[in-house]
Amino acid sequence: MKKQTGGTYVDGYIIAVPNKNLKDYRIMAQRGGKIWRKHGALEYFECVGDDLNPKFAGIAFPQTVKAKPDETIVFSFIVFKSRAHRDSVNAKVMKDPLMDDPKYKDKPMPFDMKRMVYGGFKVIVKA
Repeated sequence: MKKQTGGTYVDGYIIAVPNKNLKDYRIMAQRGGKIWRKHGALEYFECVGDDLNPKFAGIAFPQTVKAKPDETIVFSFIVFKSRAHRDSVNAKVMKDPLMDDPKYKDKPMPFDMKRMVYGGFKVIVKA
């Protein structure tokens, strides 16, 4: 493994998306990916839960966001050069005209923002 001694930074998210809203979420995520990449994000991932009942001690992803039986867990992460780069990219994203697209402006989010888990992470190992 190669030790990463600085630089790379990741924003990570975990959300519960109602199954009936997955199509809308995917459309929103595809738009988001294009916008973040346009403004310099290195990589953008949206991942749907598949194996979420660990056989070891710990808290399962569905528990972290109080997922309901009719919801799917989505784990997302965006990769940046550094925290400063993340801050710069996110500022540009928030000013992007596509973020205020009238087609989507008054649509509710396809998931409950109050149950979203989010954080920024310094990469310490990159293999």
